[in-house]
Amino acid sequence: MDYSDSRHKPHIIGKVFIAVFLIVLCILITKKSPDPSGASLLSLHVPGATHVLVTGGAGYIGSHAVLRLLKDSYRVTVVDNLSRGNIGAIKILQALFPEPGRLQFIYADLGNARAVNKIFAENTFDAVMHFAAVAYVGESMLEPLRYYHNITANTLVVLEAMAAHGVKTLIYSSTCATYGEPEKMAITEETPQVPINPYGKAKKMAEDIILDFSKNSDMAVMILRYFNVIGSDPEGRLGEAPRPELREHGRISGACFDAALGIIPGLKVKGTDYPTRDGTCIRDYIDVTDLVDAHVKALDKAKPRRVGIYNVGTGKGITVKEFVEACKKATGADIKVEYLSRRPGDYAEVYSDPSKINRELNWTAHYTDLEKSLSIAWRWQKSHRNGYGSP
Repeated sequence: MDYSDSRHKPHIIGKVFIAVFLIVLCILITKKSPDPSGASLLSLHVPGATHVLVTGGAGYIGSHAVLRLLKDSYRVTVVDNLSRGNIGAIKILQALFPEPGRLQFIYADLGNARAVNKIFAENTFDAVMHFAAVAYVGESMLEPLRYYHNITANTLVVLEAMAAHGVKTLIYSSTCATYGEPEKMAITEETPQVPINPYGKAKKMAEDIILDFSKNSDMAVMILRYFNVIGSDPEGRLGEAPRPELREHGRISGACFDAALGIIPGLKVKGTDYPTRDGTCIRDYIDVTDLVDAHVKALDKAKPRRVGIYNVGTGKGITVKEFVEACKKATGADIKVEYLSRRPGDYAEVYSDPSKINRELNWTAHYTDLEKSLSIAWRWQKSHRNGYGSP
């Protein structure tokens, strides 16, 4: 028995050694093999191809921006923690653009500086479009600390990563809420910024950080302050799908559609005693397709050591009552309306003067028929009663 064991030991050791060698070889090959999603290709610079990091790219506006960028042959990396975004939107985009090296999705929270730095270290970004943010005025009044952390602090994390990894171009998604309630209409880029709610204040703080940093760098910065966003992809591929628990804080268009679908019994209009033509708030409604067009034009025009600040709106103010009537026509539903007291943090009248962006970026709003924009969004809502499904 001793003799037999001694003869077989070398063979057994040899087989074990070969097996271990093959396992290690397979691991090394796997690591060096291209990611089937094309993610590894996005770690390399490709001459003539611009690689854009889109934060919040699974959200309503962000996903529409990603769609436009991909249609225009940009390479895109989406970073989103899906707290407000929808993985369903990403799956649609991946199906539309399956080519390796075109689109990758990274699940991450911008509040995690280590994770953000790792993302920048492993990819070669040429520009950042920073959409990621919580963005409801009413919610910001209830949870101000969340808004300062999510908007202001997270923007600082993104800027630090850009500085550390030499990414020089930033397109920042800001808001007309930074102006507060101006004494004079229409709002120009020179209108004093006096925000009256935590959402607007947090965005203004983020703008200030960006501007201060840009003074001592060769960054190309574009800050887009946009007004009330409506609409959806005209081809019906993407739409707005907020989480059910956030509907009460959401856009008026979403509330109108919910009422038309019977998800809620009716529409609640908050504030009928404002100094406007019918007592309800006046807003400037910008179609999401026009909005993302402004972002792409801003990216194209961004220049080192220059800062561009632009209002993105139609220049036309519409009252809430007028909006509701347009929504009734678009949906064909007899929406019940309940009038309530004002919502804290709201302002009476806000609409833009878009002449600067018209002049400098050659951008003009084209989807200015409110009823038509609502009709396009309504078609998506009717066929996606549960949004994109479970996130």
